[in-house]
Amino acid sequence: MNGVKVSIRDLTLSYAGSPEPALSGVNLDLPEKAITVLFGPAGGGKSTLLRLVNRLNDLVEGISRRGQVLLDGEDIYAPGVDVTALRRRVGMVFALPLPLPGSIRYNVIYGPRLAGVRDRARLEELTERSLRQAALWEEVKDRLEASAFSLSGGQQQRLCIARSLSLEPEVLLLDEPTSGLDPISTAKVEGSLLTLKETYTIVLVPHSVQQAARIADRAAFLLGGELLEFGEGHQVFTSPREKRTEDYVTGRFG
Repeated sequence: MNGVKVSIRDLTLSYAGSPEPALSGVNLDLPEKAITVLFGPAGGGKSTLLRLVNRLNDLVEGISRRGQVLLDGEDIYAPGVDVTALRRRVGMVFALPLPLPGSIRYNVIYGPRLAGVRDRARLEELTERSLRQAALWEEVKDRLEASAFSLSGGQQQRLCIARSLSLEPEVLLLDEPTSGLDPISTAKVEGSLLTLKETYTIVLVPHSVQQAARIADRAAFLLGGELLEFGEGHQVFTSPREKRTEDYVTGRFG
């Protein structure tokens, strides 16, 4: 069993004007070098929980939060935490691929250059390694100066994954990263994630129960802001302990 990378302790979060909390009393340990999926019906708190792990919810006004999010045992919401440094350690990829205007190469090295990396050889190394990790290198290695917008949707999503990886994060958060992709592109992204988990802690909101079942090492079922079940992926999807988990996995609701 891998060690714990992220611990969520007694976490409750409410948005201003909402009668019910978006998350209520969540306790969850996310193992390192594994894929943990957060799944459940819309409005269950999956994306809210994901965004808490690199403090993206800081950008939303009117949030009330109690509890802790610990990265390697340190509370990321403690006073004095460097949020920019935190987001280098915890990368994020969204459902809609959003390449930067510019070349494929520019997209990959944007983050490292912003972080102060100037050595050309180092930038070249980061470019190739990140694109290889995102399963994109062989498709683009001969046209790194081409516009990122010339890539297909699936390639753009893998480019966004490479862009996150170029900062050498420890944790990679993905919010429905294949929701707009065709089955072939989805398979390539999933394949790259299965390789990446050997190096990174991955937390994923999948776009379907089927995807969750395919790639989950651990699975957390959220319903109405509560964590109803958490366990080994195979167990959760084949013999869930909670009746409501079983009903969702088998398509009885949601």
